[in-house]
Amino acid sequence: MSLIDWFAARRKDQFVGKVSQDTDEGDGLWVKCSECSQVAYRKDLISNFNVCSNCGHHNRINSDERINIIADKNSFEEFDSSLSPTDPLGFKDRRSYADRIKESQAGTGLRDGVVTGICSVNSMPLALAVMDFRFMGGSMGSVVGEKITRIIERATLENFPILIVCASGGARMQEGMLSLMQMAKISGALKKHKEKNLLYMPLLTHPTTGGVTASFAMLGDLILAEPKALIGFAGRRVIEQTLREKLPDNFQTAEYLLEHGFVDVIVKRKDLKDTLTKILKIHGVKELSKANM
Repeated sequence: MSLIDWFAARRKDQFVGKVSQDTDEGDGLWVKCSECSQVAYRKDLISNFNVCSNCGHHNRINSDERINIIADKNSFEEFDSSLSPTDPLGFKDRRSYADRIKESQAGTGLRDGVVTGICSVNSMPLALAVMDFRFMGGSMGSVVGEKITRIIERATLENFPILIVCASGGARMQEGMLSLMQMAKISGALKKHKEKNLLYMPLLTHPTTGGVTASFAMLGDLILAEPKALIGFAGRRVIEQTLREKLPDNFQTAEYLLEHGFVDVIVKRKDLKDTLTKILKIHGVKELSKANM
């Protein structure tokens, strides 16, 4: 038995704490909230932006659902949809990286873990990048970094504000240093965007961790977050073992970060579009003319 297989066998016997915001799929008609165990009719849950009407728990949603919440109807124009990851290191653990890519692509219908494009929000332009946690945990590889960089550069060229919806476990380990390079590349593009006095907002959703938190997720002019989202760099256990201290129960939640100044505002999903509209108006973003829409 290899060392990797030995660790995998041990994990099967260990209790894993609850970190998911996914709902219990049930029989397809009814859904049980993973937070309060309230049972809801699936159509009612979807109509409520996938938020539990009993406790307000924000279930994880995919990139298409997120875009539909943010963008005006039929206004989203996707860019760079043909970019697809490769396997530059020939990486293999228990399975090859190439196989993991194919599995994620087949399961999600995406080429990689982010969707980028231009849309309008109540007729005001917005460059948008939405990370999708379904694709290898929203990990940031070369294609994710390239697509986000390109949409920032386009926003800079066209004088558009930009919103990046973060949902990621961090840099993609299967690409090694190439994935870590994306942190600097995206941050450099954001610096040029900022030099033109353009607005950048990250929206931190559950979870936002690792290299994403250590770079563009914390570089916003305004940092937005969803309620109770897990936001951090290293894991709780690693920090406790390093500091040799017990951390607060709500440590690394959006509420804790708001209290300590790392997040500017927590926005409920149903209020997101109205909040974005107000922010864009305050920052002087003009409505698109009918000729440009």
